[in-house]
Amino acid sequence: MGRASRLAGRGGGGVIGGRVTLLVDPDALARLARGRRSVLVSGTNGKTTTTRLLAAALATAGPTATNSGGANLPYGLVAALSSAPPGGLAALEVDEAYLGPVADAVRPEVVCLLNLSRDQLDRINEVRMLAGRWRRALESAAGTSSAAAPWAGASGAGAASSGPVVVANADDPMVVWAASGAARVVWVGAGLSWRLDATGCPRCEGRIQFTDTSWSCGDCGLARPDAEVTVDQVAMTDRAGGRHPFTLSLPGHCNRSNAAMAATAASLLGIGEAQALTAMEPVSDVTGRYGVVRVGGVPARLLLSKNPAGWMEIFDFLRPAPSPVVVAINAKIADGRDPSWLWDVPFERLAGRQVVATGERCRDLAVRLRYAEVGHVMVEDAVAAVVEARRLGDDSAPVDVVANYTSFQGLRRAAVNA
Repeated sequence: MGRASRLAGRGGGGVIGGRVTLLVDPDALARLARGRRSVLVSGTNGKTTTTRLLAAALATAGPTATNSGGANLPYGLVAALSSAPPGGLAALEVDEAYLGPVADAVRPEVVCLLNLSRDQLDRINEVRMLAGRWRRALESAAGTSSAAAPWAGASGAGAASSGPVVVANADDPMVVWAASGAARVVWVGAGLSWRLDATGCPRCEGRIQFTDTSWSCGDCGLARPDAEVTVDQVAMTDRAGGRHPFTLSLPGHCNRSNAAMAATAASLLGIGEAQALTAMEPVSDVTGRYGVVRVGGVPARLLLSKNPAGWMEIFDFLRPAPSPVVVAINAKIADGRDPSWLWDVPFERLAGRQVVATGERCRDLAVRLRYAEVGHVMVEDAVAAVVEARRLGDDSAPVDVVANYTSFQGLRRAAVNA
């Protein structure tokens, strides 16, 4: 079946194997995770990149299973674990809506919680509902919930029966409230560039007030915890106060934050932060993201952005104006059918450059760009759009192409390595 999927051009063939395995053996995920020391990574944005960085760090200590292709539902995890030798380590990306049941099956030693924001508006629950599900899952694992008993034990040596250690972003109120249900939390100052989905307090429904460096609810007192781990443009400071300078091949401060989260998780499995960060430095491509390929004969840097929070990070490392940029928007099931999130993205920040709008919903995007007073042209075919952007540009540097999920995958299929 996997070979048939590859021959048909429908994917790598791993996921279909996971689906069939779960149909035959519903407990396959728990069985395959047994004996492994596992870390789960979840959040709306950055989980694929963080998992890739974490896997690079864990690999310095031995064989590491990981779902490097981003298949983050249970059948994707089954496929990843099935293809790896028994035992060893595992770095697993998990869809935020499935974190509870996956954690219950895998019994991880560590869970990384990155952020929560709106995504796929037509089928993903409201953000506070997801935060509540996370919190209940962690309370259950810690044995503090009346709904369930604590875990009988974790999958690897050194893990406590009170559930996993949670590595959590101290700058996201939704994550802080959810992670507070865990028995032990390591708080990381990972930042939060998109705050509009975190203005309502998840504890009391009051209003979260943000400052440049902190946040709090004036009604119930929920507030940003002190970060035990911090990261800046030069280095990461660990829980013991040790400072570790590092350089990444991946662009942007958001990826430095992802690296700090991953290094902290790795340290909880006995891998030093400096060793972990050194292993991450060469990572330059994450399932096609950030890599330079040729599309229609034009060198292009492919960037994935699927929601307003992702766009707030992308703005920081686009080539500056007047360099053109291609923006590709689809609205298939995997993207979410509702593209109204485009109106929440501050596309005004693209002023001074020419945007080539492409994809199934290029007209929706063009209307949004018109209201943002951003110069643009509309080219429905994505490959032709990249060629047009090169024509509009005045140098030979790769064209930046920002695409949401299915448009990104379509461009990857049309591309060849530069």
